[in-house]
Amino acid sequence: MSPIALEQEDHQRDAAFNKAMHGKSSQAQGGMAAMLRKDKAAQQAAVDEYFKHWDNKAAEEETEETRKARRDEYATLTRHYYNLATDLYEYGWGQSFHFCRFAYGEPFYQAIARHEHYLAHMMGLRDDMRVLDVGCGVGGPAREIVKFSGANVIGLNNNDYQIERATRYAEKEGLSHKLKFTKGDFMQMKFPENSFDAVYAIEATVHAPSLEGIYSQIFRVLKPGGVFGVYEWLMTDQYDNDNPHHREVRLGIEIGDGISNMEKIEVALAAMKAAGFEMIHHEDLAERDDPMPWYWPLAGELKNISSIYDIPTVIRMTKVGRGLVHRFVGALEWIGLAPKGTQKTADSLALAADCLVAGGREKLFTPMYLMVARKPLDA
Repeated sequence: MSPIALEQEDHQRDAAFNKAMHGKSSQAQGGMAAMLRKDKAAQQAAVDEYFKHWDNKAAEEETEETRKARRDEYATLTRHYYNLATDLYEYGWGQSFHFCRFAYGEPFYQAIARHEHYLAHMMGLRDDMRVLDVGCGVGGPAREIVKFSGANVIGLNNNDYQIERATRYAEKEGLSHKLKFTKGDFMQMKFPENSFDAVYAIEATVHAPSLEGIYSQIFRVLKPGGVFGVYEWLMTDQYDNDNPHHREVRLGIEIGDGISNMEKIEVALAAMKAAGFEMIHHEDLAERDDPMPWYWPLAGELKNISSIYDIPTVIRMTKVGRGLVHRFVGALEWIGLAPKGTQKTADSLALAADCLVAGGREKLFTPMYLMVARKPLDA
């Protein structure tokens, strides 16, 4: 793989764009209410900047050069992806942007929380530990982990809009004394060495252009003896990049989820070792013998609904539900209420949903490869 070129951070530029595009929409309730408050010109700029990496680039025509171009602009790509997708995520999924396992009769949001609790449990998070959440989104997992473990969490994020929303939610739940959010690129963290008792990442480090690069950054800021826990998005050993269908599945996931470069399990394990970590535990939780697969809400499998509260979330994920959202958002764009590009973003999320389900069913992909590792005491 070619060397990774790290983008130079410009927080002033990002803050100006955030103000131009989102205005005061971070104070809206969320979902559609926030989505309709965007500046149309700024939204179009974000759409153009994001989709230039995939427009008119078919899976069979993908080259190492096109993937390198995405890796080289990983920070801008990810930032604009979440400028476009955050409100749609909150509308369709909630405030924890990740998948989870499901037990029999377990409601959706309970399963989401249990997945977060399990990571905190496997890492041994406890009261008043100083913990870093790498790629914290709008802070749903961080709030849950603070409440579950009592740890003090700092959420790192390179998207100003998500930081604003995360800060607002923490204040609303009375957690501001235990939970802070800061702007930064996780490939070039500004924290001093040995700053944190523990570090975790939930389906976020997949946005890194190099797993060894991000794991090395985490190793640096972690105290000796500290633990790093991650749920990683990875292609499995069954994935074959020379298989056109496999490549189409991977590319569909990448375009719809803001990913510059998705790797196989073997690459992640090697990256952990190269970064200096001692592995404590690793496994693909998607391979556990659960009564329902992790992707069932995306597949719109109504038979698996366990609670009336799950119905709106799952209905929105069915093909009928996604078709209605497509038409509704298209109508809002046509009459000028929604910024242009909103429908294109929603359609890319729908493509990703189909590819995620295909990747899960065919065991080509996992969103929950669990790795828990320790920084050696003598490091």
